Amino acid sequence: MGALLGCLALPSDTQPAYNNLPESFKKGVDLTLERLSSHASILHHFRFFRSLEKSEMEPGFDVKIINHNFYLKATKCPKGTVDASSCQFRNDRPLIDCVTCYKTFEGEIEAEPQPYIHCVHRSALTEDMRTTRAEQCQALKYKYGTPTLLSSVGDN
Repeated sequence: MGALLGCLALPSDTQPAYNNLPESFKKGVDLTLERLSSHASILHHFRFFRSLEKSEMEPGFDVKIINHNFYLKATKCPKGTVDASSCQFRNDRPLIDCVTCYKTFEGEIEAEPQPYIHCVHRSALTEDMRTTRAEQCQALKYKYGTPTLLSSVGDN
């Protein structure tokens, strides 16, 4: 959790790409960074680098379905760095390509359905992985499509 807090505590001028994201997208990046830093094989602190694609569907009732494809980049700081304000990006490590899809209610990520997070080194990303990512995110959209009171048909 320390890496997550360090990422959030950065001065605004050190992470303009992250700071320009809408809150609903920042929450997914934060969740991804938290999960990434929990892996024993991760040795460095990572930061958001840039968005590739992002979409937000609002089916109503204060629900949003978020789909975000973005890059994370390793920094020169060790994993667990709390004050990451001086952490510079490393240029000797590959970018991490991540996709997150999740449902929010009243601005918070819902536990159900479980958020989908998939990250892999950009160079290792295959077409099969892209297809699986798209299918996972599409399933979430269909499952929570457009709820409407008008879709019910009465007996009258």
